[in-house]
Amino acid sequence: MLRIRDLCLIVALVAGVQAVRGDTVTTSEAQSFIESHLKKIRPLELEANIAWWEANTTGKPEAFDRKEKAQNRMDAALSDKTSFNQLKKLRDQSTRIDDPFLRRSIQVLYLQYLGSQVDTELLKRMTALANQVEKDFNAFRAKVDSQEFTENQIRDVLRQSSDSERRKQVWTASKKVGELLAPNLRELIRLRNQAAKSLGFESFHALQLQLNEQNGGDLLKLFDDLDQLTREPFFALKKEIDAELAKRCGISTADLRPWHYHDPFFQESPAVFAADLDAPYRNADILKLCRDFYEGIGLPIDRVLARSDLYEKSGKSPHAFCTDIDRQGDVRVLANIVPNEYWSSTMLHELGHAVYSSMNIPESMPYILRSEAHILATEGIAMQFERFSKKTRFLTAMGIKVEDPAQFEAGAAKALRARLLIFSRWCQVMLRFEKSMYENPDQDLNKLWWDLVEKYQGLKRPEGRNHPDYASKIHIVSAPVYYHNYMMGELFASQVHDALCRKLYAGESPRDVIYVKNKAVGAFLKENIFSKGKLLPWNELIEGATGEKLNPKAFARDFQP
Repeated sequence: MLRIRDLCLIVALVAGVQAVRGDTVTTSEAQSFIESHLKKIRPLELEANIAWWEANTTGKPEAFDRKEKAQNRMDAALSDKTSFNQLKKLRDQSTRIDDPFLRRSIQVLYLQYLGSQVDTELLKRMTALANQVEKDFNAFRAKVDSQEFTENQIRDVLRQSSDSERRKQVWTASKKVGELLAPNLRELIRLRNQAAKSLGFESFHALQLQLNEQNGGDLLKLFDDLDQLTREPFFALKKEIDAELAKRCGISTADLRPWHYHDPFFQESPAVFAADLDAPYRNADILKLCRDFYEGIGLPIDRVLARSDLYEKSGKSPHAFCTDIDRQGDVRVLANIVPNEYWSSTMLHELGHAVYSSMNIPESMPYILRSEAHILATEGIAMQFERFSKKTRFLTAMGIKVEDPAQFEAGAAKALRARLLIFSRWCQVMLRFEKSMYENPDQDLNKLWWDLVEKYQGLKRPEGRNHPDYASKIHIVSAPVYYHNYMMGELFASQVHDALCRKLYAGESPRDVIYVKNKAVGAFLKENIFSKGKLLPWNELIEGATGEKLNPKAFARDFQP
């Protein structure tokens, strides 16, 4: 006869066996789902990535068409309701999956599928519109008196001309692209919101934050804190910059307008400091500089450069980006290099993305997790390296001659501080504009844009101007609800640099550390960041690598005088 104690033991043993079997079944189901997903999606991702690369390097309509068709097939696969319901069940039971890589893969896939759980025809319309806007943007060239200007030439005029009328003409011509893109962009905003609301979200902005594992309330608090932290030093700096810009153009500071700054959006520091930051680069080989630097820290980039497209040509996108084609090491950079500090900084940045990619994420990492932890993390690594272009010690160590090192350092240090402050204010505009735009797309977006520009950047809107200048920023189309991650990347860059200096350069000021020829730097980044792939949520990765969650403390030290 069984005793109560024996009966309880048997029940417990049976339950334990069932639990183990349940875990085994759930794990097996997860593995099976992922295998099926990859069989469908990997070829489409590869096709879309290659077509996207060709479209942006050549401007060929047939490449844009292939990209759009591949994206549509991918969206159709990801929107499959049966697959999504199976994935949702696995996500809800993910605590029963004993393999952490498999468990995280299911969580990542759930967010990827969630964004596509809308009507297939709606997804196609969104893709077609975004594709058309990108195509029109890439083909656009500003015209003044029948003369066409590339983006580099626009920047040259804004950096060098002292003729206010000439500056105004070129700046205004560069904004014409906004008028071209705005009708399709406004329709795209409407469709994106329609898709988000069909999934139960208030707006597309709210949906995108959810898909990127970000909390809207926390994000706004962080940017409010940054606003308070940067407002006073920024406006003090801007007063100094304005005085110099007005002097160069022979006008009063009250007459300064957006075209008097040195880039079309005042997102970069005007070249008003004592040093000519372009001087060391005019006869420098920027690719050699980058190749030698990354080789010296144990993160060689030769394979990337061999596959990249690096100089201006007709039909090509005027911007710069890095893309991982296949998550197996085919990493490429698109650039439009000319010999100046801007492009040196840009190439250090884009190649920073390249080394934080499948080139250095272990092949043993499952395909779904073989990418950066988060977009803010890869932006942070890129920004960490980009800052060196303004450091005399870095240039000298890399064999680039600086005529007057003391003067260059003084000017470059001011320029770097200015860049951090100016960029932080610009990111405030982009975050708050996109949030408000998606929450209320029927408002006067032209007015909203200039209200935010005046408040956060201190620029005076041109008298009587009522044009869709917001639409001239292509990121709103091609990388929606993304821009705040650049600013979070700046915080990450400062925080990782601080941690790296504590570990490898004890006793040295972080401002003096330049990494040159120190392979321990690459090893630190591989061990603490790259090797994790997408296994950890972004804040866990940051805390593990630096000892703290993301915060502005190190960044605040970086923009101090």
